[in-house]
Amino acid sequence: MTMPAVAEIEVEDPEQMRAIGARLALVLRAGDLIVLGGPLGAGKTVFVQGLARGLGIGGAVTSPTFVLARVHTDGRLPLVHVDAYRLGGVAEVDDLDLDADVDRSVCVVEWGAGLVEQLAGAHLRVEIRRPAGDEEGEVRRVLLRPVGADWAERLAAADLPAS
Repeated sequence: MTMPAVAEIEVEDPEQMRAIGARLALVLRAGDLIVLGGPLGAGKTVFVQGLARGLGIGGAVTSPTFVLARVHTDGRLPLVHVDAYRLGGVAEVDDLDLDADVDRSVCVVEWGAGLVEQLAGAHLRVEIRRPAGDEEGEVRRVLLRPVGADWAERLAAADLPAS
């Protein structure tokens, strides 16, 4: 059974996607796990760029596809940004030793569904959808689903726009 989204947000451009991430960053704390899903080109890394901006991270945030994980430490909280697209299973996630970082940072995992949920007692599932045959500039839908802990309350406190 799929949990209902606490928030469903319509996003028209990359700057709006970054703004949603930045707004969510205001309620993040050490130990948070965010699991990002969506097709290639949906805006997952753009969303993480907004989170980083909201956390006060100054450097460039790029996709960790080829390095698997990037760590940004110059913000309010450290940000661990992981791309699990090429990982073959939970054993390969364990090899990244992410559990050592989760307690003291915000850990965001693109393509992490079914692979990383065991890293934390609760997590936020963020699904980014785009229309079939999407071209640059088409509307995306961002669905935020809390799984455990106080995520629903924190999402409400983030005062995210609703669509």
